[in-house]
Parts: sequence; C-alpha cells; structure tokens
Amino acid sequence: MCKRRDKIQSIGQRAARVQQLLLCLMTMEEVELCFPQLNTSCWKTKRPLSVSVLIYIVLSFISLLTVTLNLLVVISISHFKQLHTPTNLLLLSLAVSDFFVGLIMLFQMMLIDGCWILGDLMCTLTCVFDYLATCSSIAIMVLISVDRYIAIRDPLHYLIKVTPRRVQVCVLMCWIFSFFFMSVLMKDNLEQPGKFNTCVGECVINITYIDQVAHLLLLFIVPISVIIVLYTGVFVVAVAQARAMRSHIAAVSLQRSMKVSAKKSELKAARTLGVVIVVFLICICPYFCATFKGQDSLISGSGAVFLIFLFYFNSCLNPVIYVLFYPWFRKSIRLVVTLQILRPGSRDTTIL
Repeated sequence: MCKRRDKIQSIGQRAARVQQLLLCLMTMEEVELCFPQLNTSCWKTKRPLSVSVLIYIVLSFISLLTVTLNLLVVISISHFKQLHTPTNLLLLSLAVSDFFVGLIMLFQMMLIDGCWILGDLMCTLTCVFDYLATCSSIAIMVLISVDRYIAIRDPLHYLIKVTPRRVQVCVLMCWIFSFFFMSVLMKDNLEQPGKFNTCVGECVINITYIDQVAHLLLLFIVPISVIIVLYTGVFVVAVAQARAMRSHIAAVSLQRSMKVSAKKSELKAARTLGVVIVVFLICICPYFCATFKGQDSLISGSGAVFLIFLFYFNSCLNPVIYVLFYPWFRKSIRLVVTLQILRPGSRDTTIL
C-alpha cells in the first residue's frame, strides 16, 4: 500500500497523484534517478518495456481521440451558421474545455515514469489549465441544465429568454469565474513555482485546507446539487409532456401538429443532453466522493488510478455521445473531414 510522503497533497492535485498512483500500482523491481547528475533528483520508475509501451499507447490514444473529437465539435459549431443556437454555443464551450483536458493529458503522461522534465513553471501552468478546464466544464454543465429546464418548462418563451447573446455572456462569465477562482486557489504556487517540490523532477502544488473545502463546495456539492434538481424537474415535465403528446397525437390541426413536433424536438434534446449530464456525473462523482472521504483513501489502493482516468475520460465521451444522438454532428464531421467546409458559401450549408 502506498502512503503520502508529506502533507502537501491537495484535492485537485491530480497531476502529482497520477505519478504517485502509478508508482504504487506497478511493481518496482528497479529504480533510478530522474536526473543522475543531481543528488536531490526524484526516482524514476523502471518497468518492462512491453508494459511501458502499452501504457503510453492507451493514454496517447485516449488523449488524441479527446483532442480530435472535441476539435471537430468546435469546428462544426463555429463554421456552420445553422448550428449557432444557444444550446450549441454551450456545447461549443464545453468542447473547448474538453479539448484542453485532452492536451493536458499529453503533458501528464510524462509523470508515468515518475519524472517531470519540463520545469517548475510548466508544472504550475499545467495544473492551472487543468483546474481551469475542469472548473469551466462543471460550470457549463450547470448552464446546460438551466437551458434544458427553461426549454422544457417554458418552451413558448424559450427563444425570448435564452438568446445567443445571453448565452455568450453567461459562458464568458463562467470562464472569468473559473480563471479568478483558480488564480486565488493557486496564488502561492504561481508566485513561486516548484516551492513545494521535495525533489528535482517532481510536480507538486500546495492548496490550504480552506481552499480544499471551497474547491469541494464550489466545484462539486453546489453544481451537482443544482444539476440534479434542475434535471429532476426536466424529467418530471418531460414525462408529463410525453403523455400529453400521446393523447393528442391524432389531432388534425396543423397548429397542434407543429406544437407537438416542437415538443418532440425539445424532449429529444433534453434526452440527449440528459445522457451527457448522467455520463458526466458517473465520471466525476467517484473521484470527488473519494476525495470527500479523505486524501489517504484516494491515494492508497490500485482502484485510485481508475478514478482519476475516469475523471479525464469524460472529456472524450461527450463528443462520442453527440455522434450517437446528433445526426447534424455526423453530417458536419463528413463535411469537415472531406474538406468541403473550404468551399465558398459552405457556412450556409443545411445541416439540420
């Protein structure tokens, strides 16, 4: 069983934890220094070449898939005018966050061997972007829940209440809040990168107990509670509307048919985004629940590696869900991959 070396560990210290957890998970038959010329160097993990190759292939595949799929989402929604809807703007912002998560995974792969070779400043910046992407993703998930709640509860006034301009302002506020929160949370680490490292080649950040509580409260308890409450309301209304549509589906009025069609569209969108929300909760809740129980419970045990990579893997699953449920995304992918978006007037292509 692996134990903490010091009390500097913190809730959001996933980069350092990946290093420690993989060190504990693998049997270390032999170790060597990350920087042999330095007596203060950290230890480097030695393992069979086949195991190292397998780990790098799997993590590289997940990281590149995350980056590629989310980049396709960003290009699709940004390029085609017909996709510039309030809900899709939220998905665009979520894809940007997930894109950064995929890039961060590429850097954190360096910690598999127990050594960080990019220096203290890059270590701190990597952790900052990790926090920023995570915080913004959670905030966007809350906005998606609010968007679906309004669309289902008050569909007649949805286009009046939820406009692209208002969504852009809300998304901007989410990113500003995330940046401000991360700046305060990592103030000491930004002022003096590498201050809390115990050896050369380590990537460690320090967060106080009060900051840990604020992190858990603002990034887990409050947003998850809001998401659950809002989507419970969405589910209740969706069930009621589905029953109402089945009882009036035979109506001959064109106006009624249009209303039923609009309701079906909103219910389908709510269902798809509901899947996104559920997958999001499944991926992040185990990590935060383990954190809530205590740091030792997260750091010890081979299952901790699974919790951390499940947390990151959510960023790869979101665009996969879009492929499965959104015909417009499949069509836009074909247009992007075949470079048809480079043709004049392609922005006005009919996607929906």
